[in-house]
Amino acid sequence: MKTIDLRSDTVTRPTQAMRAAMADAVVGDDVFGDDPTVNELQARSAEMLGTEAALFVPSGTQCNLVALLSHCERGDEYIVGQQAHTFKYEGGGAAVLGSIQPQPLEFERDGSLNLDNVTSAIKPDDNHFARTRLLCLENTQGGKVLPLAYIEQASAFAQRHGLGLHLDGARVFNAAVKLDISVQEIAQHFDSVAFCLSKGLGAPVGSVLCGTEASIKRAHRWRKVLGGGMRQAGILAAAGLVALNNHVERLAEDHANARQLADDLASVDELEVDPQEVQTNMVFVSMNQSHCDPLAKFLRQHGILIASGKTTRLVTHLDVTTDDVQSVVKGFKDFFARGQ
Repeated sequence: MKTIDLRSDTVTRPTQAMRAAMADAVVGDDVFGDDPTVNELQARSAEMLGTEAALFVPSGTQCNLVALLSHCERGDEYIVGQQAHTFKYEGGGAAVLGSIQPQPLEFERDGSLNLDNVTSAIKPDDNHFARTRLLCLENTQGGKVLPLAYIEQASAFAQRHGLGLHLDGARVFNAAVKLDISVQEIAQHFDSVAFCLSKGLGAPVGSVLCGTEASIKRAHRWRKVLGGGMRQAGILAAAGLVALNNHVERLAEDHANARQLADDLASVDELEVDPQEVQTNMVFVSMNQSHCDPLAKFLRQHGILIASGKTTRLVTHLDVTTDDVQSVVKGFKDFFARGQ
């Protein structure tokens, strides 16, 4: 029985094309800059995002961290969303390892940060305060796509206030596909952009940081400090190249599957689902707390994996088909039909 895993888009398995590319990859020592496949991936990433340079790193967490360390020094501060990965879900790395203070603010419903609130959070030029140096945004945020007009406003805002602007764009290709624009139209407004190869794009490992030549040179040093030099990393970069060259446009299929999943689950009385909130590949389902663990157990027994919670995030991806969506809907309906 096939397992349908909706816990995240990080669970994808490498495709046969990726496995073949990995097996045939030409490699060298990437710490010396000698791995041709890594170099090709970095050049391709910079080309797609329209930046001067790019750096391949092992994970999204490390990608954001080397960006923060490249923008800020000890005693500096970055402004970020309360629910942002760069604040909440990455182990506090900027504070722990960089002595960089986060200043978290609440996200708006659309995943943006209110720029008036950001203005109020910027510290005065006074020795009593950390130095506010960076504004971090996230796109997508909870599956929601930042409006391009807002990104343009945030970029102009950062320039006026002398702040760097970093994008945690783990799923920025999802955002670009949703907006029907090139990812370059988003990336051009930021000083640095991090994106994941190992989420919707389907590669097994890796993220890429894109930015200026100078910023990537700083990031390269911090990657080394953090233990991110992977030597013959072309074996992994080869899968990333397949992802960038073949899996961007198909993200629209994940978005369509997510919307279909939301539409169908909305008919289940015991669930709260708003299909209008589904913009990319994430569906958020709320239910009575008493249903959470029994539902997750029931679905697991039928080959469907979800995270248990009063509000559960269901994520579509490369390994979830339209038929799988129907199987998931049936699983939910069968559970509640049992009178749980």
